[in-house]
Amino acid sequence: MSKITTELLLERAVPRSTRLRKIETLNLSKLQLKTGDLDPRLFSRLRHLQKLDLSDNLLDKFPNSLTLPDLRVLNCNNNKLEDVTALKQFPLLEELTYENNVYLTLNDDYKVMFLLQNLRLLNGKDITKLANHVRCVNSRKLTSKVTAHWEKFFRDQLPEKYTAEQVKSIKKKFLKSVQTNVVYGPSSLSEFTRWRVKMIAEEFLAYSLGLELNSDTEPEEKTDENEEESTESPREAAEDVAQVGDFSSYISNVTVTPSKRKRNHSKSSPGNKRSKTQANTEEEAAEDVSAEPLHFLQCHSKGNSREDFKTQLWSCVFEPVLDSGARKDPIVSSSRTVATCGGESVCLIDCETGTVLKKYKVATEEFFSVAWTTLTMVISDSRKKAHNILAAAGRRGIVKLIHVAADFCYGEIKAHKKPIATVCFSPTQETHLFTASYDKRIALWDIGIPDCDYNFKASQLLVLETASIPLRIALVPTCPEQYLLAGCEDGCFAWNIKLDKGQKSRPFEAIFQFPGEESMTTSHRVDGLAFLNDDVVVSKSSKPGCIYLWSWSRSFDAKGKGCQRTMSAVILAELEWSTTDMSYLTLSTCPAKEYVFCGDEKGSVWMYNLSNYTTAWGSPKGKRSERRISPTVLGLRSQILKWPELRVNGEQPPEILVNNVVADPAFTYLVVLTSVNITAIWKKS
Repeated sequence: MSKITTELLLERAVPRSTRLRKIETLNLSKLQLKTGDLDPRLFSRLRHLQKLDLSDNLLDKFPNSLTLPDLRVLNCNNNKLEDVTALKQFPLLEELTYENNVYLTLNDDYKVMFLLQNLRLLNGKDITKLANHVRCVNSRKLTSKVTAHWEKFFRDQLPEKYTAEQVKSIKKKFLKSVQTNVVYGPSSLSEFTRWRVKMIAEEFLAYSLGLELNSDTEPEEKTDENEEESTESPREAAEDVAQVGDFSSYISNVTVTPSKRKRNHSKSSPGNKRSKTQANTEEEAAEDVSAEPLHFLQCHSKGNSREDFKTQLWSCVFEPVLDSGARKDPIVSSSRTVATCGGESVCLIDCETGTVLKKYKVATEEFFSVAWTTLTMVISDSRKKAHNILAAAGRRGIVKLIHVAADFCYGEIKAHKKPIATVCFSPTQETHLFTASYDKRIALWDIGIPDCDYNFKASQLLVLETASIPLRIALVPTCPEQYLLAGCEDGCFAWNIKLDKGQKSRPFEAIFQFPGEESMTTSHRVDGLAFLNDDVVVSKSSKPGCIYLWSWSRSFDAKGKGCQRTMSAVILAELEWSTTDMSYLTLSTCPAKEYVFCGDEKGSVWMYNLSNYTTAWGSPKGKRSERRISPTVLGLRSQILKWPELRVNGEQPPEILVNNVVADPAFTYLVVLTSVNITAIWKKS
């Protein structure tokens, strides 16, 4: 893969040119370019460039000084862009496309509309009216709110004669407060609102107090998205088995301080305890401890780097036990082996020992989801034997099928042209796999059963059309062959998936309406979805602090006719959770033990024991719980399992988000996946 040279630029000019300064149109698509390949010194010679095509590359951001003063049209489709604020260096830009950059969201659309005053077309759509609203009305409203916040809470804190240190202190407090408390518009635009509020607040302080204004708007760190993929050459079935061990043995000088945070904030004298990670451990309120940290693993590192605290971990699922009647008895249906995914790898971990049993890597992939199934396969002597198969999928839209016992990735299904957000197998049809993709489709596949030579044939059985990106999917336990639920970017939907119907491509049958949602235009992103039992659905939306429990049977009218009907979710209870508006911190359930789990933006795990409520909810006249249900830690007093204070070489890792937390069916182990490439394993004592 060659770097950009003068000769390459002249050759890729349209038409070809003999001088850089004469080039007006340039096509640099499909060159596997990274950000570092865009040399500002070379690009500064393209003084008259008006159209630039950088599509189908590996760019994660733009350098801040490309110096293209006449650029009017820019194509960045199919890259890995994480931030758009550097585009402000192209003030004459009129047309911009950056489709299929999965890290970019609606918030980024609003940022470029504000930053680029001449922008007319964004991803092929005329945004003139909306952009004017963003630049004028939105800015005016936010400026008014920022000013009012200062007048009400901060103006009187500043003395008539103030020192530079006092100004610095009050500026810090004001910026933090105003970004937290000034709210405007839908929650889906909260990141953009915080970004603009910070900008307006800094301008306000510069004008009011004569402070120096930082003209370089720093991009906000996106903690709810993945990091950059590996750009090495593809390996179609690359399997790399490694035993990394636990976190403390992998990285030297690690101190772990786990503690429980009580919701009444009571304090106890600290006690000391040695964890099985062989790390130094201190625990507060030792008398209340009923779960202990076993291991902290860093086994998804890019390039096996010890310094990788950026790879995000997304999905984990416990391996079923082959000879336990797995589909009948959930308590004995799982081993202590868990599959986890994140970055370029999938790992199999023994929860008790912390040993990484197997590791599968695909250099150009970024895995988002894993799922298990058990297939009865014909082995070489014509005998049949049950084997566990692991499906793994992610950014490339490809499903990898791994025969774990044989240490072999035997096939792949090119399921979608865009990333796959999540996958799940049918509990009744072991070869039926659902894949939910960023292409706004949920597909049902029959993956077939491989023969003794691993030949197999996969076929698509059904396509479910979604109005927005599906994030989580769940089959209805009482009728898994007939109905599927999906939490999407703009709500919760249901489909009829019965295969005896003739229609292969189907629209959704129902959308569920929750409190505060008067119509589809006010619906919220549903980024957490699971069944607690045969009837109770648990869903989490982008509405801050909101986890609902609701009845499937009382909400869904199976006798109704027609598609795309709106149905009110019959709410049974609401769980008290974090007030963050950060998305993609998903939830899970442990039906056999009647628990709900959800991590938060501070590394804590909220656990809800609902065994005292489910019987009442199951009665025909079951009423909604009047109060929000608080979290409990393992049935004890009202507490939240707090993330341990990890120190690596004396320093704390960056801010920790809990992307996912899953318990095995017997609730012996609790696996916590984070945004900083750390898998934490806790054991119930």
